Amino acid sequence: MSQISNLRLLCSYSSFLCPNPFCRLSFSSSLLSKPRVLLNSHFSTLTALSYSGRRARRPANGGGYFQHRRGNSTLREERSKDRDPAPVREMEEGMVGFNKKRAEGRDKSDRPRTLQLKSRKLNPVNTICYVQILGTGMDTQDTSPSVFLFFDKQRFIFNAGEGLQRFCTEHKIKLSKVDHIFLTRVSSETAGGLPGLLLTLAGIGEEGMSVNIWGPSDLKYLVDAMRSFIPNAAMVHTRSFGEMQSANEVAVLDHSLHCCVDPIILIDDEVVRLSAIPLRPNCSGGSSMKPGDVAVVYTCELPEIKGKFDPEKAASLGLKPGPKYRELQLGNSVMSDHFNIMVHSSDVLGPSIPGPVVLLVDCPTPSHMQELFSTQSLNSYYVDSPDCQRDGIKLVNCVIHLGPASVTKKADYQIWMKRFGKAQHIMAGHEMKNMKIPILKSSARISARLNYICPQLFPASGVWPPKDGIASSFRFSIVPCEVHPSDFVDSVSAENLLKFHLRPYSQLGLDRSAIPELFNQTHIFNELLSEIPEIKDVSECISSFWRNHVENKGLRPLKCGEVVEEPWIKEASQPFDDNLRNQRKNTSKIGVPCLNFNQKPELDDVSDIPTCLDNITREDMEIVLLGTGSAQPSKYRNVSSIFINLFSKGCLLLDCGEGTLAQLKRRFGVDGADNAMKTLKCIWISHIHADHHTGLARILALRCQLLRDSPHEPLLVIGPRSLKRFLDAYSRLEDLDMLFLDCRHTTEASMDAVLSSHGLGEDCFAEVEEKENIAKGSEPQLLETTLFGQGSKMQSYWKRPGSPVDMATVMPVLRKLKELLHKAGLEALYSVPVIHCPQAFAVVLKAAERTNSVGKVIPGWKLVYSGDTRPCQSLIDASHNATVLIHEATFEDGLGEEAVARNHSTTMEAIQVGTKAGAYRIILTHFSQRYPKIPVFDEAHMHNTCIAFDLMSVNIADLHLLPKVLPYLKVLFRNEMVVDESDDAMDLTVG
Repeated sequence: MSQISNLRLLCSYSSFLCPNPFCRLSFSSSLLSKPRVLLNSHFSTLTALSYSGRRARRPANGGGYFQHRRGNSTLREERSKDRDPAPVREMEEGMVGFNKKRAEGRDKSDRPRTLQLKSRKLNPVNTICYVQILGTGMDTQDTSPSVFLFFDKQRFIFNAGEGLQRFCTEHKIKLSKVDHIFLTRVSSETAGGLPGLLLTLAGIGEEGMSVNIWGPSDLKYLVDAMRSFIPNAAMVHTRSFGEMQSANEVAVLDHSLHCCVDPIILIDDEVVRLSAIPLRPNCSGGSSMKPGDVAVVYTCELPEIKGKFDPEKAASLGLKPGPKYRELQLGNSVMSDHFNIMVHSSDVLGPSIPGPVVLLVDCPTPSHMQELFSTQSLNSYYVDSPDCQRDGIKLVNCVIHLGPASVTKKADYQIWMKRFGKAQHIMAGHEMKNMKIPILKSSARISARLNYICPQLFPASGVWPPKDGIASSFRFSIVPCEVHPSDFVDSVSAENLLKFHLRPYSQLGLDRSAIPELFNQTHIFNELLSEIPEIKDVSECISSFWRNHVENKGLRPLKCGEVVEEPWIKEASQPFDDNLRNQRKNTSKIGVPCLNFNQKPELDDVSDIPTCLDNITREDMEIVLLGTGSAQPSKYRNVSSIFINLFSKGCLLLDCGEGTLAQLKRRFGVDGADNAMKTLKCIWISHIHADHHTGLARILALRCQLLRDSPHEPLLVIGPRSLKRFLDAYSRLEDLDMLFLDCRHTTEASMDAVLSSHGLGEDCFAEVEEKENIAKGSEPQLLETTLFGQGSKMQSYWKRPGSPVDMATVMPVLRKLKELLHKAGLEALYSVPVIHCPQAFAVVLKAAERTNSVGKVIPGWKLVYSGDTRPCQSLIDASHNATVLIHEATFEDGLGEEAVARNHSTTMEAIQVGTKAGAYRIILTHFSQRYPKIPVFDEAHMHNTCIAFDLMSVNIADLHLLPKVLPYLKVLFRNEMVVDESDDAMDLTVG
């Protein structure tokens, strides 16, 4: 039953991802500008009616959906059953089922849900406490590291950048135990993983869970942005502090207002007193400051440890052993049993030990340093402060610095650090060098193994250390040091899972025992060869037939534009062709094809290769699958994102789930990813579900920073209308520098007319709009795009009037789209409505025609990406004769009911769509996280299909070899074809 519980857990996240875009969420806030205690008093709540994506009603016995459907059968037993042919039969008859309510955005649960905050009984005496570095982003330098404050009954996390969930899953850190999340700044760098984390917590257990989120007053803007897609069932308890920005969202800095003597107390209970000190940048000349510029210093003070009780002193003061001893140990005073005196705890207790103190300092820019150095709120922590003469001096044990090296290595900053005396300093900001070990060790191991087998499809990671030794590490631009090395404060560089113990007092100090061991590709390769010795033959075989493909194209000189196969190629490939046909007969006991590695591989008949691939080069187009999982990030698969590399002509992103930037850096390296950001032409988003767009803000913010000092144009973002609401709200926090275009404006009917016209004039688009309105018998206004024509079997159920088109706004953006397509060598980009949720789309990319050396016109390639969808005729029509169809395959064939309930596709359904459309190659992606490494599939139907893996790179020149690799990859995963990620999934459960 544990596996079934895991399925319900993993799918619950997906069920929360489809909010009704027409619902309205309630939000109220209260902000504090003066020091005060905030706990259990002032907070703001983001809430709405409950919602889930067609979750079946739970049976009376309390079982979940899968328990009700499967009874007591396990996942392994279900997979061993015969495949359900019903979805295939329905598709062949043009009657594929789908969840109508989910597609309409009306699929709500039976009753409202209120996610309650956890209530825990604290233990102030014998508690365990430590702070720990959760190194999200440290191997790719794309997010701020998180800090974990652990008590045996409470958990706090500071900052939640992208990748936090993957990191916690990797290292079995239970997010369900987290009570509070604190943000040192409100930005994509520190809060990019927050939406996904809230979704995960909302899906845990039967009723879901919630968490307190703390941050400066700018937190309101992040909450306003998230409510455009956060699930209706989730309740976000947001607690803001500090001064609110002015109505126009721009504040003029007045230093006289910010010299607060006392920090703002956020939490004050039996185990910790946690306070905040806001820092505002020094805006010279009274210049303006935007929300998002405020940084925070957090102070964590544990209560003092009472001295040892002395029974002899108690007896001398006339006390008898009994309850009064306990009262004195608790710090209370009691009356003596024999004398007429009051006995105080100080009379019988030894000297108290001050409670440990930890500071988390985020000084992101040099402009924040002035207020950091001058704030009076920190005076009580300085050893050289006049306050040190008082009894209330607080000795700091540990200071964690989250600021970048460009700030922390400045002379003034180093001098300021010395004011904390003998405190342990941990430098957790972006350093001059990368870490020697990837953060996501499991994912890195899989990528390295795939690279060993087939480096052509799985290039070496851009963030791996050099192969000549693990002691090496990447070098980046050196940050100039303003002080001599001997004058630096003694400090340590943060490492993944580095701890600083606070309690028990006997363990006070650093603890490196949990830091992962260093490893590199050589170690992984040796481990692989030891585990699967025959893998070396597999790698050599793939390299051999890939080399033959590159060196010997098998084509004789062109004559009259024809492409003819040389006879010797056919003869040479015949033995290997026979071998592949007999693979299903010659299968080993472990289910792996008995490949003959001495035979040459089969080459496609040249007549089967589409003409658009004639004379194709490796510099034309490459598909990089950055994320191939669904719902939430896992150890082995990130969420949806596809990078289309057009090389010298730029690049595009199709979907942009959380962690997309980190995946780009793992594929291309830090500098390579930055260059990719600079040359991005367009980002296209399929629908509003969080696993497809929550990495977008980080990408846009970074691109804006990289190009700040260079002339550039705003980046075009194409997506559903509800995405614009999120981006508009979020742009109050960070400059995103983008133009938005609704997917409805990029349907084929509109774009064909736009691109076919020689000049993009308003009369051209107006003519198209007028024709569509006449056909619909309506006034000249834009309607929601329909999936199917009037009278078809599957007419759209969510056709609703939209807002009138503002032609003065739309036309310049359409003109921009036409220009960037031309520069990118593309003939068209258009969106196709599909069946999943309201405003869900697929996308079609068409390359421009080209002329070969003999003057023959060669049609451009055609790429289609399905987004999330049920099989539908509109996608089949759009994919007609596609060169590549990238189609979601969330579920295996035996889970057709789940596919229908959630408006996703099974593996067979995705292949059927490509077959009906006549697609040359099909790449399956968006797999359920119940398939941790490789999904379940029937190899008999994979002759033109390939399974996608994270960081897989498919060059268009290698397309005809793509399906040949799959049988070899099965050798790598032969022991894991049906293994569920049970242990990892259970880490997120309540326990």
